[in-house]
This record gives sequence, C-alpha cells and structure tokens, in this order.
Amino acid sequence: MDLDALLQGHRDAVNVRKIYGDPVEQDGVTLVPAAKVFGGTGGGGDAEGDGGAGFGLIGRPVGAYVMKGEDVKWVPAIDVNRIIGLAFLVGLVFALKR
Repeated sequence: MDLDALLQGHRDAVNVRKIYGDPVEQDGVTLVPAAKVFGGTGGGGDAEGDGGAGFGLIGRPVGAYVMKGEDVKWVPAIDVNRIIGLAFLVGLVFALKR
C-alpha cells in the first residue's frame, strides 16, 4: 500500500474544481455552478504487511452564482427529492399522532 499515492489521489480529487464548476457564459450572463462535496480516506493493515486503503467522494448541487454585468446573485438549487421526502416524513408523523 502506497500511502503517499493514496493521499495525493485524495488531494487531487478534493479540490475547488469539484465544488465550483467551470463558468458557462451565454448572452452576457455567466453561471458558476456550485456543489457540496464530502469525502473520506481510510486504510489499515496487519503485522504481515497485508492491508488496503481507499477514499470516496459524494457530492450534490447546491446552487449557482449568476453574474450579469456588475450584478452577482446566488440561486440555490432545488432538490425535489429532498422536498418530497420531507413532506412524506411530516405526513407520516401527523398520521401516527392520530
């Protein structure tokens, strides 16, 4: 197991390019997408030198910066699945209280 290579891979994977996407320009408007990124690294081994390691990332969009001229506006992403899940949970709580 090459721990330095693993950590370098993690550093390369978790960088600002994973959080802010490439700006997109059209008709005088620039859009910079943003995401929330979580990651973790772990590994282990035994006395015989056997072991392993790995890392993982997960991300979801959170919104975008919209720039037009001198105006900059944050536009949050709407996660429809999260809204539906929350509405279901609230409905379930009310149903169980009856």
